[in-house]
Amino acid sequence: MADDRYDRIQAALDRVVADGSAPSAVAHLKDGDGTWFGSAGVADLETGRRRDPKDRFQVGSIGKAFTATALLTLEAEGVLNLDDTVDTWLPGVIRGNGNDGTRMTLRQLLSNTSGLGTTGLSPEIVRRYHTRSGFAENRYHVWTVDELIRVQLDIPAVFAPGEGFSYANGGFQIAGAVIEKATGRSYQQEIDRTVIQPLGLPDTYTQDLSESRFRGQHCKAYSKGLFIRDDVDPDILTAENYQSLLEEPAGDPLDITERTYFEGAAGCVVSTTGDLLTVAEALITGSLLPTDQHRAMWTTVATANWLPNARYGLGVSQWRLADGRQLHVMSGMTGGTACLALGTPDGETVLATHVNGDWNWYLAFYQIAEAVFGSPFDVSE
Repeated sequence: MADDRYDRIQAALDRVVADGSAPSAVAHLKDGDGTWFGSAGVADLETGRRRDPKDRFQVGSIGKAFTATALLTLEAEGVLNLDDTVDTWLPGVIRGNGNDGTRMTLRQLLSNTSGLGTTGLSPEIVRRYHTRSGFAENRYHVWTVDELIRVQLDIPAVFAPGEGFSYANGGFQIAGAVIEKATGRSYQQEIDRTVIQPLGLPDTYTQDLSESRFRGQHCKAYSKGLFIRDDVDPDILTAENYQSLLEEPAGDPLDITERTYFEGAAGCVVSTTGDLLTVAEALITGSLLPTDQHRAMWTTVATANWLPNARYGLGVSQWRLADGRQLHVMSGMTGGTACLALGTPDGETVLATHVNGDWNWYLAFYQIAEAVFGSPFDVSE
C-alpha cells in the first residue's frame, strides 16, 4: 500500500518536470508508514546536480507562519495581545491613504483583514522587480523595514479593518516591526527563539535584508513567471488582471538565485522540506503553541482574489480538496521558487513539497496533492 502511494507521488513528480512546469520537484512525506522523500529533475540546470533532501530554498510566504507563531508566543507569554491595535506598539507609524494603525489590530495583520492593499501590486514593487529592466537594476537593492512599510502605506486602504480580505505582505512586515518593538530583539532572534530552536530545525534560518546568497547547500531558483509584458503599465495592475498581464512562460528560465529578498517578516525564511515537515506537523497538531493560541492560528476567514476554495487563518490557511476534505496548509511562492507544507487536520499525514520554478507551481502541486491525498485541490467556482 505504501509502495503504491510512493509510486504515484514519484510519477507525479516526474510528470511535473517532463511537462516543463519546473526544473525540479520534490516531495517529503510523513505518515503512518514512515517518512519518504522523492525527487525529479535537477537542482542546478548548469551542472545537472540532482535534488537532495538537504537542499535549502527560500520558503516565501511560509515565513508568515513563522511570524504568526512568534506573535502568538508573545501573546502566550503575556508580552502583548493580538487584539492590541498596531498603534499601541508603533504609535503614529501607520497613517495615510486610509491606513490607520489606531483601528487595525495585530490579529488583523496576521489574517490579512487589516484593510492594507495587496503589496505585490504596488507600482514601485512592480517597476523594480516585475519588469526585466527593473529587476536587473534592483536585484541587489537593500531595503530597510521602514522603507518597506512606506511602500505599503503608499497603497490606499481597500476596506475598513475587519471588513474584508486582502493578501498584504506589508501587514507581516509591520508585524515584524511590532515583534522587535515589543521584545527589544531582532526579528531573526525571535524567530530563532520561538520556532527554530524549540523545534530543533538544523537547516532553517532567517535571511537578513542585505543577504543575497544562500548559506550552505541549496538549489537554484529559476523564473519564467516574474515579469509583466513590456507593453503593460504597472499602474493598471489589479489582483484580477495580474496573471493575464505576465509574459508567456516561453524560452529558457532565468537563474535568479542570487539576489536580495525584500519580503522581510512576510517571507525571509530559508529551509528544507525535512524541516518544513517538522514545522507543519507542530503547527497542525498544536505541539508548538498553547491551546488558545493554536486555536486562534487555525480560526479562518473567507478569502477573496486569492486561491480557490481557501480560507485564511493567522499566517496559515485551509484548502479544500475536490472530495470535500480540508487540509491545513502553509504556502509560499516568490521569484523562482514555490513550496507547500500541508497535512490532514489530525497531523497523521503531512507533506512538504517544493519546485524551483515560478511559472506553473499551482498545477504542479495540484498533481502532487492528488497523488498524496487521493484527491486534487478543489478549483471549482
